Amino acid sequence: MDKIKIGIPRALHYYYYGTMWRTFLEELGYEVVISPKTTREILENGCRCANDEMCLSLKLYLGHVHYLEGKCDYILVPRIDNYGTYNQTCTNFLGLYDIIANLFKTPLLTYNVDEAHGETEIQAFLKLGVSLGKGKEQTKIAYFNSVQKLEKEKRKKGKDEMEKLSSSKKKLLVISHPYNFEDAFMGNDIKKIVEELDAILIDAASLIGSDPQAYQELSSNLYWKYNKDIIGIIPLLKDRIDGILFLSTFPCGPDSLVNELLMRKLKIPYLNLIIDEESGSAGMETRLESFMDILEQKKVR
Repeated sequence: MDKIKIGIPRALHYYYYGTMWRTFLEELGYEVVISPKTTREILENGCRCANDEMCLSLKLYLGHVHYLEGKCDYILVPRIDNYGTYNQTCTNFLGLYDIIANLFKTPLLTYNVDEAHGETEIQAFLKLGVSLGKGKEQTKIAYFNSVQKLEKEKRKKGKDEMEKLSSSKKKLLVISHPYNFEDAFMGNDIKKIVEELDAILIDAASLIGSDPQAYQELSSNLYWKYNKDIIGIIPLLKDRIDGILFLSTFPCGPDSLVNELLMRKLKIPYLNLIIDEESGSAGMETRLESFMDILEQKKVR
C-alpha cells in the first residue's frame, strides 16, 4: 500500500519550520512532497490566484500550493496566530488556512498556534497527530525529535553566519524574513550580485535567539514576533558590519512600518530594497553597486 503523501509549500512558514514538519511527518510514516524552488511559472500561477492587495510573499505561497495540487493527498497549511500576546504574527499567517481552503481543492492538514489563548505549539502538534490516527506517545516522540533536528539546523546556520564576521570584506547585515531572502526568486540574484561586488551578506534571520531582548534598544513596544526577532540582531552586530540591507516584498504592512522606524533611528548606512513581481535583477544590481560605492567612500573619509 502506498504511503499517504503530504505536501508542503516551499514558501512562508516553510523557511522557519520546514525541517521540523518534514521530520515530524516522516516519523509518523507519511511521504512528504515539498514544492520545488520558486520559478517564474510558480510566481505567475500564484499571481493568478491572488488579489492585488496580497504581498509578493503570499502570492508565491499560492503559487507553491498550486504546484502541489494533484500531486499529494493533503497539503499542510498551519494557522499561526501568535506565540503570546506580545508575539503576534502577520495577519496573512492567521488567515492563511482560510485563504487556501477557499482557493484550492486538495484536502488540508492544519494545526493552530494561539498561545495568547492557551493553544501552544506542542498541543497543536499532538492534536494533529491524533487527527491523523496516531497515538499520543508516538506523536510526542515525533514532535520532540523534529524540534531537536530543527534546533540543530539553526545552530549550524548561526555558527556559519558568525564565522563570516571575521572576513576582511565589506559586510552587509540582511534584515529580511527568511521566506524572502532564502527564496530562489527573491534572494539568489542579490546573493550573486553582492558576491561579484566582493562583499559578504550576513543573514540576521539565521542569528535569531542570540539575545531575545536586544530589539528593545530599537523599539520597546514592537509586537510582531518575526520582525522583533530579526531587528534584535542589529544592536548586537552594529560595530562589526559596514551596512544594512533591508529586503522586503510589496506591500508588506509590518515590514514597511518596522523598516521605516529603523531607518529613522539607525546611524549605519542602509539600502532598502522592496521587491514585487515585476522586479528585475538589473535595477537591483545598479542600486547595490551604488550602495557599495557609498560604503567605500565612507571608509576613505
